[in-house]
Amino acid sequence: MSHTVVTTTTTTRSSSGEGFLNLGYTRSVQGLLKIAQVVALLIAFLCVRCARGWTDYSAFRYFEVVTLWFLIAFLIFYLMYVFRLQSKIPCINWTMTELLHYGVGTILVFIASIVAAVKSGGVSELEAGSAFGFIATFLLAVSIWTSYKVTCGSQPTSASV
Repeated sequence: MSHTVVTTTTTTRSSSGEGFLNLGYTRSVQGLLKIAQVVALLIAFLCVRCARGWTDYSAFRYFEVVTLWFLIAFLIFYLMYVFRLQSKIPCINWTMTELLHYGVGTILVFIASIVAAVKSGGVSELEAGSAFGFIATFLLAVSIWTSYKVTCGSQPTSASV
């Protein structure tokens, strides 16, 4: 008794979803928000860094440290998503990690911007730096909302008894 087995294999590839770069992320809401945050934090940092006539040395050093730290952190997150590095380390919940960074960043940048605004002493560069700090705070708060919607928004809200 002889049997004949025929196997058919179909392979489909999507060129837009695969590859080394995730260029779709650069045009997404989250990607554009990260770029806006990095730009606002960079401008805030440079305004304070290049200003003359600091009225309170420790307050503006705190502002510089906070803005530079979160500038680097959000730039790393952006590059991770563009180069698809988060998929190489699946043991970390990257959405929750981002949510926590946004929460801490929002609070610390807000405090630093308030301190910079109070201690600016009429120096226009310091006032501009604190204004961009408030803009960055708003953008970080928007990112908290979008990260929260992604992390916790898809869970059912009603329980059946």
